[in-house]
Amino acid sequence: MRVHIATDHAGMELSAHLVTHLTEAGHDVVDHGPRDYDALDDYPGFCIHAAQGVVADQEAGVEALGIVLGGSGNGEQIAANKVRGVRAALAWNEDTAKLAREHNDANVVAVGGRQHSVEEATRLIDTFLAEPFSGDERHVRRIGQIAHFERTGTVVDSGTATDAGPETNDGTA
Repeated sequence: MRVHIATDHAGMELSAHLVTHLTEAGHDVVDHGPRDYDALDDYPGFCIHAAQGVVADQEAGVEALGIVLGGSGNGEQIAANKVRGVRAALAWNEDTAKLAREHNDANVVAVGGRQHSVEEATRLIDTFLAEPFSGDERHVRRIGQIAHFERTGTVVDSGTATDAGPETNDGTA
C-alpha cells in the first residue's frame, strides 16, 4: 500500500519513526514534509499535499491511505478534510483508529504526536492501515450522503430516497 504522510514540527520525530517503520513493513511511503524542523512552520500545505496524494492515487486505482500528524492532530485533520474526496479521522485510541476505517472508510488518519508515546501512536497507525472498510450498506449509504453534499452542496435528509449511493473518492457516482 502507498502511504502519504505529513506533519508539522510537533510530529516530526513521530513522522520519521513512522516512515522507517512503514517502509520496513513493506509500504511505499511518500513523505510530504516538512524536511527541516521549524517551530513556526505552517502545517496546512503539508497536510493538504498528503491528502491530495491519497485522492490522486485512489482515483488512479492505487491502494493508498494517508497520515497527518501534529501536536494534537486536530488542525491537521481539518486541513486534510478540505481536500475533496478525503475523509480524515482523528484517532486517539485503537478503537477510533479501527472504526474510522471499518465504518467511515476514512482514507486519512490524524494523530496527535504530543498526545501519545511513539509506541502507542505506531499501534494507532498500524490498526488504521490494517483495518478494511466493512462495506455494510448503512455505512456505504452514509458515506454517499457525505460525498453527495461535498459534490452538490445539498443535504440528503435521513430516510429519504436519494441518489447518494456509493461514490468514488472524487464524489462521482
